[in-house]
Amino acid sequence: MTPPQRVVVRAPGKINLSLAVGGVDERGYHELATVFHAVDLQETVTASAVDGDALSLTVDSAVPGAVPLDGTNLALRAAGLLRERTGTRRGAALHVDKQVPVAGGMGGGSADAAATLVALDRLWGLDLGTAALHALAAELGADVPFALLGGTAAGRGTGAELTPLPASGALTWLLVVPDTHLSTPEVYRRGDELAAAAGRALPERPALDAHQLAALAAGDAEALGRTLRNDLESAALSLRPELAGVLAPLREGGALGALVSGSGPTIAALARDEAHARALAATLDDPAGGTGRPTLVVRGGARGAHVASQG
Repeated sequence: MTPPQRVVVRAPGKINLSLAVGGVDERGYHELATVFHAVDLQETVTASAVDGDALSLTVDSAVPGAVPLDGTNLALRAAGLLRERTGTRRGAALHVDKQVPVAGGMGGGSADAAATLVALDRLWGLDLGTAALHALAAELGADVPFALLGGTAAGRGTGAELTPLPASGALTWLLVVPDTHLSTPEVYRRGDELAAAAGRALPERPALDAHQLAALAAGDAEALGRTLRNDLESAALSLRPELAGVLAPLREGGALGALVSGSGPTIAALARDEAHARALAATLDDPAGGTGRPTLVVRGGARGAHVASQG
């Protein structure tokens, strides 16, 4: 079969429906118990064949924020890791169409990495298989394996140890995208500082919420809303106090639940349906009740990284 000259792959952003943070292991990583939930706000990576071994990257972004184009970019890191582990010397021109907020706690960079692994595996004819791609994804970052998997899944360890979860029905979310960014390491550091100041020891092995898992399996959005939890939320609010002015009107305005997504600062509010989500967004346009921020309505349960087209 003639190898493709161009492969287009899409991968989803994510929300953490719960994020319980435990103590730090010998490598300096926090032990986590989290529930990942993919949403249909997606990154698109196009990988095109080139003559020679050059790797290049261009980005078009629909969201604000600087995206690095050097070796720190996760898409380029994914390409480099794939070449290192397989020994191939082929090159590629990568193009990323960004839709997921930059440094917003929704795993946009991780989705780029996952999509790049899938695209180059196909473009270069490597045929590594799911297990090998997931092993490479885990080396790139804790959220990258979930961007490959998609759907809804429990994450343990650093988040890369995944167990798919049954989830009934498609959940509707309002995402509020603040005009600020947060560094994940900075948020974790502040979380540690807040815990130490309160004399609170982090658990050695944090637990998943059984009530949340049951609500997901039953497709009970109202019950799920009551279980939304993020141990990093207080740290994110400490670093960006203005986020409290977004959470409050959403919670008071009838959201089934609302929380800072991951390390923030994107805020996710669970709605009954799209009309309810639009009504929640309107509460933020009221100067007396909110601060008027860019919003997106998304659906949950999106597919993981997958080939959209090739040729």
